[in-house]
Amino acid sequence: MDEKTMVNDILAGVKASLTAYQTAIAETENMQLRQTLQQIRNNDESFQYELFKTAQAKGYYKSARTCYYYGNSNCKR
Repeated sequence: MDEKTMVNDILAGVKASLTAYQTAIAETENMQLRQTLQQIRNNDESFQYELFKTAQAKGYYKSARTCYYYGNSNCKR
């Protein structure tokens, strides 16, 4: 498995985790658990953003806006 594939797999996994954390936070009554989940979510968001910046700098990730605006033929459709 090449680096690009691994990075994109991790980004997809973290994105799914962030969605799950948001659901859990919204449904949690226990304030201590809620705060813990929020802290984990915030850490994952920071990690995701740093990995995203790395992927973008290496050309592994093209945003939908970039693909649309510049008509990049290397973007998935």
